[in-house]
Amino acid sequence: MATKGSYHDQSDDKAANEGRRKFLKQSSLLTALAVAPTHLVKAAESEIDEKAAAYFEQVPLSIEVNGAHHKLSVEPRVTLLDLLREQLALSGTKKGCDHGQCGACTVHVNGKRVLSCMSLAVMQEGKKVTTIEGLADGDRLHPMQEAFIKHDGFQCGYCTPGQIMSGIACIREGHANSEDEIREYMSGNICRCGAYPNIVKAIADVKKGGQQL
Repeated sequence: MATKGSYHDQSDDKAANEGRRKFLKQSSLLTALAVAPTHLVKAAESEIDEKAAAYFEQVPLSIEVNGAHHKLSVEPRVTLLDLLREQLALSGTKKGCDHGQCGACTVHVNGKRVLSCMSLAVMQEGKKVTTIEGLADGDRLHPMQEAFIKHDGFQCGYCTPGQIMSGIACIREGHANSEDEIREYMSGNICRCGAYPNIVKAIADVKKGGQQL
């Protein structure tokens, strides 16, 4: 005994499939238009491909990183973190949460600490950026790097570059006058290994040493 639907017209299947494909195409187009900037929508409507391409056009950027001047071309949406890691091959600055919550990407811009994952590269035009690679003087480590080694302020080491950069800034900002104050102003840097006590000791040691940072 034949089951229901065993002998239905195959043309019905073909029509149904074509209807589904048409629906998906239209839905995808509507979604793309809904999220696209107005000038891109107008460009699409006018069939002017140049305007759509211009949205992703690279812009010139002049920036100093660790004492070296760079003239680059970057997309407007590129973050400082991705510029450092992908275009300048400075992988010491780490990408952790990519949402400005862990501090692993901390660098200095004009001497102040900045979360590089939350800062666009084009915003650094003409500025001076210092990364973990720019701290040491040849084989001579920065005092904060030496203190982290002395006090074992790291375990896996992933958060260490951001911790060191923030630790230096913490002292420069005048927020390292007590262990409690250090903890407060280092609270934006997360250490999953739990090396916090040693990190605090390292920063306090550098502060006590009074060295020029």
